[in-house]
Amino acid sequence: MDRPIDNRAEKRRRKAMYLLAALALLGLLLYTAFANVRSKLNVEVDKLTIERVRKDVFQDYIALIGTVEPIQTVFLDATEGGRVEEIHLREGAMLKKGDSILRISNDKLLLEISNYETEVARAVNDLKSMRVTLENQQNYNQSQLVEYYYDLCKLGRDMTNNAKLAATGIISADDYLLSQENYARKQKLHELLARKSALDSSTIAARIAASEESVESMQKNLGVIRSRLGNLTVRSPVNGELATLIPELGQVIAYGARIGTINILDAYKIKGEVDEHFVARVKPRLKASCEFSSREYPAVISKVYPEVKGGRFAVDLVFAGALPPEIRIGQTARIRLELGESQSALLVARGGFYQSTGGQWLYVVDRGAKVAVKRPIKLGRQNPAFYEILEGLEAGEEVITSGYETFGNAERLNLKSSQ
Repeated sequence: MDRPIDNRAEKRRRKAMYLLAALALLGLLLYTAFANVRSKLNVEVDKLTIERVRKDVFQDYIALIGTVEPIQTVFLDATEGGRVEEIHLREGAMLKKGDSILRISNDKLLLEISNYETEVARAVNDLKSMRVTLENQQNYNQSQLVEYYYDLCKLGRDMTNNAKLAATGIISADDYLLSQENYARKQKLHELLARKSALDSSTIAARIAASEESVESMQKNLGVIRSRLGNLTVRSPVNGELATLIPELGQVIAYGARIGTINILDAYKIKGEVDEHFVARVKPRLKASCEFSSREYPAVISKVYPEVKGGRFAVDLVFAGALPPEIRIGQTARIRLELGESQSALLVARGGFYQSTGGQWLYVVDRGAKVAVKRPIKLGRQNPAFYEILEGLEAGEEVITSGYETFGNAERLNLKSSQ
């Protein structure tokens, strides 16, 4: 038996599908609308800085601020401690080598010198006494040798005579043997005394030589100690300008204490600081120019300090030609440091956009459409005025170089006039 077909369920299913499709389309339209709102931003063109990209010569340099310093600074340290008695010169004085700056007193040093002088005098007297004693001993030995020699000669004659007398029977054989023994004994004593005298002479010579060497050494040491008296007057070791002088009258200063500094003014150097971004490119002998009173003076880097502090490292520059007139220590100068040869390149002016983009992209202006569109780029070298463009732009295009902080994530800027 046939039953009628119910189409109501099929109709409800179709209505639900149509409703879901309509909702999906509405959601897509809403998303597109909101996305366009987020990616677009209206800005006033009069508040922007717009620069044209151009092909020009890129001058590879960086700008620094440097400070004039003396070519060399000599430190004055106390080579003797003591009390400051006199100050002969003050800061700013022009010095010649040997000029007296101040005088120090040191009673302890005077006492030390006096005691050592006494020791040296005692050693000299002891040496003189030793010489007299040893000479007397030597003379005594020589006189004994003379006596022994004459006794030996006499005993030799007696022995010869007694030999003849004993042969004729005038004296006994015992008397002859006694004279022979006396001669032999005296001969042995003479030999012993001769050896002792020779040994004494060599010993005496060695003792005198050692004493003389000791006295000579003590006298040299005394000369060194006496020379310390000269250190109580502090003198300039070089020609220059007395830059600082620390002690005051009556002040007690210790050995090795810093007294002051002397600036050598035969030449000058300029100390500047460079951003660590250029640490691999800045080397000695790079050329530079320094501005004094609106004039440029050539210079070269003489020293690069390897330590980086606070994102910067220091360099020293020396003048490669004439010095600026009336140059003074502590003056500041603008420095133009050349990092390489000038070359033709695609350039865009520096601006605040770099802080927001890191040089990865910028807004390119289309004046006909009155819009600016985000575009990725690649930057190369930079100097205080321009960035070098490697990719992403062409000569003649215009870009926004002012800051992007207020633009958010907008992909497109609508350029409106403020009037």
